[in-house]
Amino acid sequence: MNELPPGWRLSKIEDLVEVGPKNDCADATAVGFIPMSHMGTRFRDAPTFEVRTWLEVKKGYTHFANGDVLVARITPCFENGKAGIPRSLPNGVGAGSTEYVVLRPKAGIVAPEFLLAVLKTERFLRDGARSMTGAVGQQRVPKSTIASYPVFTPPFDEQKRIATKIDALLGRVDSCRDRLERVPQILKQFREAVLEAAVSGRLTEAWRASTCVNVTGLQLTRDIRTRHENSKKRRSAIAKYDEVDKIREVPPSWGWIPGAAIVDPGADIVYGIVQPGPKLSEGVPYVRGMDIEDGKILTEQLLKTSEAIAKRYERASLTGGDVLLGIIRATKVAVVPNELAGANITQGTARFRPSSAIRTSYLARVLEAPATQKWLHDCYRGIDMPGLNLADVRRVPVPLPSLEEQDEITRRVDALFALGSNLEHLYETAAARVERLTPSILDKAFRGELVPQDPNDEPASLLLGRIDSERDKPSSARKESRAASKQMPTAQRGRS
Repeated sequence: MNELPPGWRLSKIEDLVEVGPKNDCADATAVGFIPMSHMGTRFRDAPTFEVRTWLEVKKGYTHFANGDVLVARITPCFENGKAGIPRSLPNGVGAGSTEYVVLRPKAGIVAPEFLLAVLKTERFLRDGARSMTGAVGQQRVPKSTIASYPVFTPPFDEQKRIATKIDALLGRVDSCRDRLERVPQILKQFREAVLEAAVSGRLTEAWRASTCVNVTGLQLTRDIRTRHENSKKRRSAIAKYDEVDKIREVPPSWGWIPGAAIVDPGADIVYGIVQPGPKLSEGVPYVRGMDIEDGKILTEQLLKTSEAIAKRYERASLTGGDVLLGIIRATKVAVVPNELAGANITQGTARFRPSSAIRTSYLARVLEAPATQKWLHDCYRGIDMPGLNLADVRRVPVPLPSLEEQDEITRRVDALFALGSNLEHLYETAAARVERLTPSILDKAFRGELVPQDPNDEPASLLLGRIDSERDKPSSARKESRAASKQMPTAQRGRS
């Protein structure tokens, strides 16, 4: 700002406040205790408190009172904007973290809400972060840096108008932000509803009524079971999973089949490498549970093992179109892209290689669906590291429609998910704009553009001139003034 608005003056925070005041109460007095976790980050967040006695907090904690402005000085609390004004403290008195810097506004000189707005500006947070000292992870803004921070100070009445306007505008911003914060959960519920409608047949109900198929899902299921019955090797595998949990209602033309029966013959459901060895710059990539996110494999972060180790686990090697299911901690699902043919998996991941009776994309949607996920989680074993046995994975219930309907389900799910992705993009754009509103409002406030100036306001230069005069008084006069203040009850001395 090259030129200050009329009546404004450039001052320092220490010109406007008392830094680090002390309280004094009887030991049994009830007071408010505000740990760092109870301090908010938004302008309108009111810090909450616990009730304690003064005896518990008078030593080893920072003192403050109603109407003081608290600002955290330690990382990352400072960068996150943890600052606020305590109100309604028991007996008007409080104590809290030693990482607070307490600023007690001088009456008639600076409005607490105006000072709080200063502490929420990007400029203050940026400049404070640059001045931090100390060990990494325990860095702090020096108290002297906060005290000497320059402030464009308007007349006191204008400060109050600015603070009121900021509160009103940021109230609307917070309301908008709160509504937007519900969008991700709504989108999550939308996707879950789409998946359940898809794999229960509701999504393609009209399509089924108007379309003839060559082989129904029920016939596919019978054919699979017949082929298994005619194969000694496959017969023993399917016999273990003959009873399928029907975890949702499906159309009469659909069948139910266990996971072990819908994989390619000779490619059982397996997990992979138990001990992949040291990380290598070259070798065979392998997929861990943490490498699966939002239905995709994060290929750029895959680790590599040696050819020799991968050879020992060749049964778990991958090809394009395989479906992976996390089986330790999280049951995330992903389809293997063609570029990962020949890669492997770890023991925390199970591989499905779909047979000709089921489409890859449809199988992935079945495993992602909420009812299937719940069934898998109900099979968890262990507490510290909950996971699934392959025996449970192999009996996972799979509803089986015709191949034509599987294709139609995939097409419709993809279209609806694309709509959800577009809405998510719009949400992210709107959320980013909302986050820019707060600094924009504060910038306008400190340029003198948020509220009109009133020529009848007493200029800040006169207010601060009185402070300068008080500071220039002989020390004996100042001591008498402070002594008179100390004779007042603590609750009166604290600002209401």
